[in-house]
Amino acid sequence: MHLPNYTNGSIVNLMSSVVHALGGTSDYQPLVDFDLTPLRESKTVLILLLDGVGYDYLTTHGKNSVLYRHLRGKMTSVFPSTTAAAMTAYFTGVPPQQHGITGWFVHLKELGMVSTVLRWIPRFGGIPFSHKEVFPPQISVQQTVFERIQRESWLVTPLRIKNSDTTAASSKGAYRLGYNTLVGYLRQVKKALTANDQPKFIFAYWPVYDGLCHKHGTTSAEVTYHFNDLNEKLTAFLDSLKGTNTHVIITADHGMIDTDKAHTIDIRQHPEFQETLALPLCGEPRTAYCYVRPSKVDQFEQYVRYHFADVCDLHYGEDVIRQNWYGLGDPHPKLWERVGDYVLTMKDNYVMRDYLLGEDEYFLTGNHGGISSQEMYVPLITLQC
Repeated sequence: MHLPNYTNGSIVNLMSSVVHALGGTSDYQPLVDFDLTPLRESKTVLILLLDGVGYDYLTTHGKNSVLYRHLRGKMTSVFPSTTAAAMTAYFTGVPPQQHGITGWFVHLKELGMVSTVLRWIPRFGGIPFSHKEVFPPQISVQQTVFERIQRESWLVTPLRIKNSDTTAASSKGAYRLGYNTLVGYLRQVKKALTANDQPKFIFAYWPVYDGLCHKHGTTSAEVTYHFNDLNEKLTAFLDSLKGTNTHVIITADHGMIDTDKAHTIDIRQHPEFQETLALPLCGEPRTAYCYVRPSKVDQFEQYVRYHFADVCDLHYGEDVIRQNWYGLGDPHPKLWERVGDYVLTMKDNYVMRDYLLGEDEYFLTGNHGGISSQEMYVPLITLQC
């Protein structure tokens, strides 16, 4: 079991370092053994966020890459180790304990439904909540890091999500640039860098590796090809930055773990378990939040302990919050509602899924959101250009 180190060793502490170095304040300590001087003295601080490129993958499969060559160490993600929780931590500088986004599927009691929160829609699909004048800041009230620092800020993100409700909220205080390709991604970073002569903070998000891992698995030919292409283009791009007084940080939001259909629990095949639930599963396939009917608590616990003993560990949701899995300090006022009565953390490479009526059924080879080392640790890569 690998839990986040919010004291001084997580992506939250990295962002605290950036905020402190660039003139802001943070309730979280900076990253341990991370010198803030290069950040303060550089004209540009650039974070290249490579979704899903975990420390385990890099040190196993990427030893000939420019990323490995400049690897300084590793950090933990947040809990759960997933894009929704971790990217919100990057954009706000605080973990789920404060920002309140607890996974891909989040029960929003104030809306009376389970949401696909990053897409800002109900889990079953439909129009965004913003069509009813409900916006992300109403469920996750936090300043962005862009608002808290004393630098001109830029966000480079895929064009398809550049103007989404969640991107608009999480990038408040920053200029936004969109792209469609890897070449376009790096071109837009360069455009932000050279837009004017002001000192800058640039955050550039690349999601393609994560998507390929989901579809094909971390050791697939498709992922290997993409990583090699990414390495080749990043090498040339970083060379082109020499002499610009840019401090580059390259990291990820989480790592990945591969699974297979034999290790996929479809709860429709477990009706005695499914009937104990008051809501669909929330959270992640690797960390499932279970909202349990009061009259079925004993049945739920007994079923998990007997039938899923090799599949997952059973935790009380309140215990997980009190044990600081989500962060330190005072919790978001809705955190208790957005963590299930029970939290099931998967063992080995198991995943647990359910499906709503009309919901597309799919199998993902690569997964994340759990507490394995493969999912939890991300690389810390730095270089001065």
